[in-house]
Amino acid sequence: MTASEKKIRPMLTHAGIWVRDIENMQAFYSRVLGLEISDEGYVPRYGGRICFLSNDPAIHHQMVLAEGRPEDAPSTINQLSFTVNSLDELRAIYRRVVGEGCDNLLPRNHGNAWSVYFDDPEGNNIEVYLDSPFHIPQPFGEFLDFDRSNDDIVALTEKMCRESEGFAPRDTWKNERATRM
Repeated sequence: MTASEKKIRPMLTHAGIWVRDIENMQAFYSRVLGLEISDEGYVPRYGGRICFLSNDPAIHHQMVLAEGRPEDAPSTINQLSFTVNSLDELRAIYRRVVGEGCDNLLPRNHGNAWSVYFDDPEGNNIEVYLDSPFHIPQPFGEFLDFDRSNDDIVALTEKMCRESEGFAPRDTWKNERATRM
């Protein structure tokens, strides 16, 4: 592989999932994550409808819902991950998810990120997260208590990370990784 070929690093731009009840799934992703329908229609090849969703007006779709998931099919994804801009936004998503009564609710402090995991109505695992200013090797996870203040969460995370092998401030970790890449 040439040096220029090594620099090609495709980035995930969206995810698609097979669904059984497209209206229910559209409503869920709109209520919980604020996604809006950018396009929808029928796909003869699939024999079902397809819906494109996005939170960014400059991006046609960040997520695709496609009809046709068999009744006996297990979850069709490992997880779909969405990022937010602040702990306040993450806390608001957590409260929405609690209000929805979602299954498998799991608020986690990964040290390098704060996350809320939950299942959508068809059992697909969703993660909404915010990067922290710290890095520790993964996997790592402790319960994330949203009743704590933002300052408490950050201080607890920093303490936990500094006590872990492989700790680095996120900027240091990013710069070292960028050099390696």
